Amino acid sequence: MRETDTAAKDIERIAKAIRAGDRAALARAITLIESAKLEDQIRAEGLLERLLPYTGKSIRVGISGVPGGGKSTLIDQLGLNLIGEGHKVAVLAVDPTSSRSGGSILGDKTRMGRLAADPQAFIRPSPAGDSLGGVTKTTRETVALAEAAGYDVVLIETVGVGQSETAVANMVDVFVVVAIPGAGDELQGIKRGLLELADIIAVNKAEGDQVERANRAAMDYRTALHILATGHSNWDPQVLTLSARDNRGLDALWTKITERHAALAASGALDARRSDQAASWMREIFEQRLLAAFKGGKRAARHFQELENKVRAGQMTPAAAAAELGRLAGIKDAD
Repeated sequence: MRETDTAAKDIERIAKAIRAGDRAALARAITLIESAKLEDQIRAEGLLERLLPYTGKSIRVGISGVPGGGKSTLIDQLGLNLIGEGHKVAVLAVDPTSSRSGGSILGDKTRMGRLAADPQAFIRPSPAGDSLGGVTKTTRETVALAEAAGYDVVLIETVGVGQSETAVANMVDVFVVVAIPGAGDELQGIKRGLLELADIIAVNKAEGDQVERANRAAMDYRTALHILATGHSNWDPQVLTLSARDNRGLDALWTKITERHAALAASGALDARRSDQAASWMREIFEQRLLAAFKGGKRAARHFQELENKVRAGQMTPAAAAAELGRLAGIKDAD
């Protein structure tokens, strides 16, 4: 199925509007790429192909951390600071989705009210759905659209720290983990893998009677990073204390982010990282579509449901059911 002439003209019109910085057009384009409809996916592909030459010029920053760490407050204030310096800031905020109802709060525009009101900012809250890794299935595409619209800083806020929250590190240039005072407890709550991926750990809420605790937490994190010996190329992970509420320490945070980005660019690692990320993006899209195509066939869908019912009933092991599905898809068992 290919674009019709009418569809091609419509996509070209949307692409031009996005490149001109039309926020409404950008929002509609993101809705398009999030759609599961085949015709929308075809249009989205055409749109991304047209905009690809205008992407890749932003600083991509992932921001994760424990729930309640103040990520939204930090992003709200940092975004305003950056706009004051002449930047255009896009925030892609991923909200958790209920596994029962499928509902999502999508309250990021409320939590970042000041930034949301600024014409030089664009905030897009999206439900995580059933996607792992703290990001949505279309986060990478959304980053590309935001860059094509002229946003030179893209901040990705993940849903929080969990078993698979590290996927965001594979789509950004700099990965920031937000922590809070009380490092003894927090070190137990933050996964080792997350600390190993962190470029910067920002201990937030260093304010009032929490300053001393924040300083102790920062020292504990530095010790933990030294023990982990993360081995970042051309960079030693940094630990900072700050107060997003009081707008203290955010300039130092941004300085460290730009230093990390510059070090990657100077060494050639930035281009290599983004090339690897693009290849990973391709594999993920292929895997998603392969599964969707398989489940989309009537016979396969029926067989899939039958096997799932057997697994639920304890009549078949998950491994055996997966092997049966593989044979149905024409995948031979490994020798």
